Amino acid sequence: MAGMPSPLPADLAARLKRDAQGLVAAIVQQHDTGEVLMLGWMDDEALRRTLTEGRVTFWSRSRGEYWRKGDTSGHVQHVKTVSLDCDGDALLVRVDQVGAACHTGERTCFFTELPVAQA
Repeated sequence: MAGMPSPLPADLAARLKRDAQGLVAAIVQQHDTGEVLMLGWMDDEALRRTLTEGRVTFWSRSRGEYWRKGDTSGHVQHVKTVSLDCDGDALLVRVDQVGAACHTGERTCFFTELPVAQA
């Protein structure tokens, strides 16, 4: 990862603002409903795979390896669009989600609502 030339086009690689581990946050959203499904992390190679293969690939920080969503669970994410935010430090990946997005079996990873004080 670090020190290796980027597999991305030079103009895109130059726009990415990566963290100390060379990663960019990737927010995954259902393309037709707008439902936010999950957050994952991508390095340049994971983003290249996502853009060219039509399936979402992440870098697993805990396992230290690439994983393509759905290869073991069958809960595949088919890529519709990928957008880079204005600062270059986050991606929005719009997908057609097959099955659950969360490893717990929930449709979305954001199923725990926290109490919010009303103004």
